[in-house]
Amino acid sequence: MTDQVTERRTDQINLSPVAAAKVRSLLDQEGRDDLQLRISVQPGGCSGLRYQLFFDERSLDGDVVSDFDGVAVVVDRMSVPYLNGAMIDFVDTIEKQGFTIDNPNATGSCACGDSFH
Repeated sequence: MTDQVTERRTDQINLSPVAAAKVRSLLDQEGRDDLQLRISVQPGGCSGLRYQLFFDERSLDGDVVSDFDGVAVVVDRMSVPYLNGAMIDFVDTIEKQGFTIDNPNATGSCACGDSFH
């Protein structure tokens, strides 16, 4: 197996291979194959945007769905402009475990990372 170089697309959201594998393992634990990872943004947080990541079975009018190694990532139409080009990754270190979002559209940066949980 070769290392995958993750190309970042600017016309949609991006999910790293590590994050896709983590989402798949969480879905396997749930025993559900009808869920997709929904990501939305709201104004606020220390970077100017606050993110919500959750599993969702709904399809909303205007949703944009992207597939990453069999993982469906859904973004509502209002959040699309804020998330195009953003990279979702998963980190698992002694200091921190969780999903991270590197978003070139954010107006500032967080030193704490608290708004990404």
